[in-house]
Amino acid sequence: MIKSFVEGSSSPRVLYPSFPNIEGSRDGVLRILVKFHSLEESRENFSTSGVISELARNGDSEEALRAFSFMRKSALKPNRSSFPCTIKSCDALCDPVSGKQVHQQAFIFGYASDLFVSSALIDMYSKCGRLDDARDMFDEIPQRNVHAHLLLNSTTRGGAIETSRKVFDEMDHKDVISWNSIIAVYTQSGFSVEAVAIFQSMLKSSEVMRMRLESNVFVGTSLIDMYCKCGRVNLAQRAFDRIDENIKSWSAMIAGYGAQGSAKEAIHVLSDMILKLNSITFMSILSACCHAGLVDEGWHWFCTMQHKFSIQPCLEHYGCMVDLLGRAGHLKKAYDLILEMWVEPDFVIWCSLLVSCRIHKNVELAEISARKLLELDPKNLGYYSLLSNIYADARRWDDAKRTQLFMKKHGVVKSPGFSDVELKGKVHLQEAGYVPSVSSVLHDVDQEENETAIRVYSEKLAVVFAVMSSTPGTVIQVMKNLRTCQDCHTAIKLISKITEHEIVVRDPKRFHHFSFGTCSCGDSW
Repeated sequence: MIKSFVEGSSSPRVLYPSFPNIEGSRDGVLRILVKFHSLEESRENFSTSGVISELARNGDSEEALRAFSFMRKSALKPNRSSFPCTIKSCDALCDPVSGKQVHQQAFIFGYASDLFVSSALIDMYSKCGRLDDARDMFDEIPQRNVHAHLLLNSTTRGGAIETSRKVFDEMDHKDVISWNSIIAVYTQSGFSVEAVAIFQSMLKSSEVMRMRLESNVFVGTSLIDMYCKCGRVNLAQRAFDRIDENIKSWSAMIAGYGAQGSAKEAIHVLSDMILKLNSITFMSILSACCHAGLVDEGWHWFCTMQHKFSIQPCLEHYGCMVDLLGRAGHLKKAYDLILEMWVEPDFVIWCSLLVSCRIHKNVELAEISARKLLELDPKNLGYYSLLSNIYADARRWDDAKRTQLFMKKHGVVKSPGFSDVELKGKVHLQEAGYVPSVSSVLHDVDQEENETAIRVYSEKLAVVFAVMSSTPGTVIQVMKNLRTCQDCHTAIKLISKITEHEIVVRDPKRFHHFSFGTCSCGDSW
């Protein structure tokens, strides 16, 4: 690439670069002169390279390029140290034209194939969006496998899948960094299926097997976490069984079972644990009890943590207990626990209580929680949406209307719900033989209008579209951005019974596994 650039220029010996995007500045040149003359050996390459390096490190990228140009016009010959910082300055200015001028100079003086100079050039071209130039530079250097990681990471930022895959396939030896980089390219470009396929290929790779990555604590724990977050807890268990005993993997497995609503399995893992329990482990088990609505078990482990293991609960532990007690209907006990906390309750604690107040229609505690929330987080007026729902549930229409008017006045808009299903479609749900729960609809309208208002929730549409577009027995997986409401939960249970599909719904808090008319959460969420 650079050979043709030099040969095609009007002068084959372009020794003095002119950077077209960096205008000359009398003040800038004077500052450079001061820098040069402030050094004892201002005419030595070491000193001039040091000036360029210092300017680049301080973020004076334009001054660094002027310094390089001044050095060349002063008939000083650049050395190996002169180029990386100059190239990085072109990168910082997103100026590939000046970068190509510096590349030309590096070629003329024989440094273009130097490891550090060539790395800086590849990085600069990639960050400036010149991926073809980066690839050409990569093809011209001898230490290609050394630079492959850099080019892979650079094309990850640029989203050039074909270039990345070609570089990856040409690598002689692929290590963990190589695999991580190519997986990141596909993941960040939205090709999740392909990313998973590459990951599976990595696990089958003989090199990966030699590195014993599957039994590595960090890789194995990441696998457990990934499988659990994808709702594949059986695969998470298989990964867990391959790892030596350690607190990280145990905690991840317990948390994974908890997120699926499998609290009994989480407790079983805990009972097999021979390692000393820590704060994170108790966080996982309390979360599992919370997801499954196991009040007695949750309270037992909360007390055991303090009295047997001398672990003082933190905000996260209190948050789990407040949520568990509140959702189970023990609102007074949850409120008393908040008042007894040794740390100041944060907005998460009060928000958990507010949500529980909505479930059990406790207006008094809801108003207390809302006031606390507005004190702690005054810029977030979204809590009024919950309070408005609570007033509507209690048929206090005037209060609900007043709250909604306040929200409208301050521009508070409820986040729109959306669901993502593998088949990527939404259709209107027709009534399927169930009675919609209309208690949470916010308007004082008649029954028929309420049923119409809640009939089109996104997860219902996603589930129905998946049922219509798949064969019987297919597992349907839906992911949504808002917590599942009571009506949708009832509807999807009924759909799973009628169609005999297993339906997995993941909301921001947990998984719901619907099968034959029941849900893994036991109707506690």
